[in-house]
Amino acid sequence: MRTTLFVGLVVLALMLTAARVPAHHAFGSEFNVEKPLVLQGKVTMMEWVNPHSWIHIDVKRPDGTVENWAIEGGSPNALLRLGFTKNALLPDMEIVVDGYQAKDASNRAVGKSLVFADGRKLFLGGSEPETAKK
Repeated sequence: MRTTLFVGLVVLALMLTAARVPAHHAFGSEFNVEKPLVLQGKVTMMEWVNPHSWIHIDVKRPDGTVENWAIEGGSPNALLRLGFTKNALLPDMEIVVDGYQAKDASNRAVGKSLVFADGRKLFLGGSEPETAKK
C-alpha cells in the first residue's frame, strides 16, 4: 500500500511540474495558401532551432522603409540534407524568398525556396504543402 501511494505521489508531482511543450503546427494553421509572396532582402540572422529554422531578413519597401521579416524553414536536419550549411546564409547576404504569409498578416512567412544573388536556389524544406512532398 505504501509503495502504491509513493508511486502515485511521484507521478502526481511529475505531472504538476512538467513543462508545457508547444505543439507542432500544420501549414494551414499558421500560413495562408491564398497569400503567396516573394521577398527580397538582406539576411540579418539565421536561427538553427528545432522544430523549424528561422531566417530573418530586412526587406526594403517601395517607400524606402525597412521591414524585418521572419521566414520559417525546415528543421536544421532537413536543411542540412537539402544542401544548407551553417555558413550558407550569413548576415548582409542578399536573397529572394518565395513563400506564404502568416494568417495573422504579421511579417512572418513560411519559405518554399530561396535564391541567392548568384542564382543558386535552395528549397527550405518547411511545412509548406508543395515542399513537404519533395
